[in-house]
Amino acid sequence: MIKRKRILVVDDDHKHLQTSKEILELEGHEVIIHNSPFRTNEIVKTVRPDLLLLDVNMPGLSGERLIGLVRAHYQDRTLPIVFYSSNDEDSLRESVKTFGADGYVCKGDIAGLRRRVAQLLAAAAA
Repeated sequence: MIKRKRILVVDDDHKHLQTSKEILELEGHEVIIHNSPFRTNEIVKTVRPDLLLLDVNMPGLSGERLIGLVRAHYQDRTLPIVFYSSNDEDSLRESVKTFGADGYVCKGDIAGLRRRVAQLLAAAAA
């Protein structure tokens, strides 16, 4: 039996959380959603996801700041962290370089979401 990959999606937008969950579950993944940047470290520790999808624009604590906290707290570079945002691609590419994410996916790009998640999970398993 193949173990389903566990994906944690952190986003303050309920609609995007539900849509992402549905799309990724149809791909055969186990999806945990969290609607706030706060307590993300605790959830990562408990859930032990294979991939973290992180919204960039969240009130109180941006995904760009949160990625640093997750990396510093766990010092686990093996957890792929992907920015998942409606920001334009140029700013997302810059954020990936600046803040050390493993990539980005634009919200609304369903094919891109499926493709990027599959690539990162395959790379992490190799």
